[in-house]
Amino acid sequence: MPKLLNVAPKYRHHKASDQAVVTLDQVDYYLGPWKSKASKAEYDRLIGEWLANGRSLPSPRFGLTIAQLANQYRKFAEGYYVKDGQLTGAIHGIRVVIRYLREGYGPKPAADFGPLALRSLQRRMITDGHSRRYINDNIDRLRRIFKWGVAEELIAPSVYQALAAVPGLRKGRSEAREMPPVRPVDEATVDSTLARMPTVVADMVRFQRLTGCRPGEVCILRPCDVNTSGEIWRYRPESHKTEHHGRERFIFIGPRAQDVLRPYLLREKSSYCFVPAESEIRRNFARRQNSLPPRHGYRRASGKRRRAPGNLYTADSYRRAVHRGLCTRLSCA
Repeated sequence: MPKLLNVAPKYRHHKASDQAVVTLDQVDYYLGPWKSKASKAEYDRLIGEWLANGRSLPSPRFGLTIAQLANQYRKFAEGYYVKDGQLTGAIHGIRVVIRYLREGYGPKPAADFGPLALRSLQRRMITDGHSRRYINDNIDRLRRIFKWGVAEELIAPSVYQALAAVPGLRKGRSEAREMPPVRPVDEATVDSTLARMPTVVADMVRFQRLTGCRPGEVCILRPCDVNTSGEIWRYRPESHKTEHHGRERFIFIGPRAQDVLRPYLLREKSSYCFVPAESEIRRNFARRQNSLPPRHGYRRASGKRRRAPGNLYTADSYRRAVHRGLCTRLSCA
C-alpha cells in the first residue's frame, strides 16, 4: 500500500498521562489535557508550523520540553545499552525514570527543571514505597539524562549543574524504607538444595561456588575458553560484565572445580559446557523413574507444548532452575 505523504500526523490520546500528543519528526509533543480546547489549539499551531517549514519543525536548541528530552535520550539509550544484540538490564531502570519525568513534568521546559522538581520526584518515589537505594539509583539515572542533554547541546549546562547539587538520600535521614542486607546462603541450605537439582544445574552451582564466578559466566563457559595446561586452570569468559571498560577477566579453577568441570570438557571446543536440553533429558528420565504407573483409564491432560530447551542457559533460566530445586526441597521438608 503506498505511503500517505499528504496526511498530517494524528491528534492522539496518551493514556498514561491523560494528555493529547502528536508525533512530529519522530518526537512526541504533549499538547495538554485530552480533548481540551487548549490542546487542540496547540495541535493546530504545531501542525501549521510543521507544514510551513516543509513538513518538519525547526530543531530546538534550549527550548525543548522534558518529554522531548526524555524521548530523545530513550532512543539513544536503546542503541547504546546493547550487548550481544540484546538490550541490557540498564534500559529497564531508564524507562522507569522516563515515566516519572513524563507523568510529572512532561510538558514543562527542560530548562526549568531544577533542584526543587528533583526533590519532588524523590518524595513521590518515597510515597510509592520504593527503597532508599532504588530511589538514589533512579535519581542518578535522571541526572544522566540531563547530562546527556548538555553534551548534545540540547539544554544549557547550568541545568545539570543545579541538579548535581542535590544530594542522595542518606540512611536513617529520610522516610524511604531500608532493604535488609543481602546475606550469603548458609552451607546446609546449599547442600540440601543441590540434592534436589538436576545434575547439570547442580554442577553449575558447584562450579560457581568453588570459583566465585558470576552466574552469566558459568552459563557461557565453553571448552575453548579454558586453559588446562597448568596445575591451576584458567577460564577467560567470552563476554563479561566489565568488558566495556576495556578490562580482561580471568577465573582460576582449582582441583575441586576441575573435577566438576572435567566431564563437560569432552565435547566440541566451541559448544557450551552446560546445556539445558541435556539437563531436561536427565530430569525427565529421573522423574519417570520415580513416578508411579498411571491408573487404569487415566489420560494425561492435553495442552500447549512448552518451548523446547535450547543449548545455552541464560542468567534468568539458570536462576529459575535453582529456584525450582529450592522449592522442591521446601515441599519435601
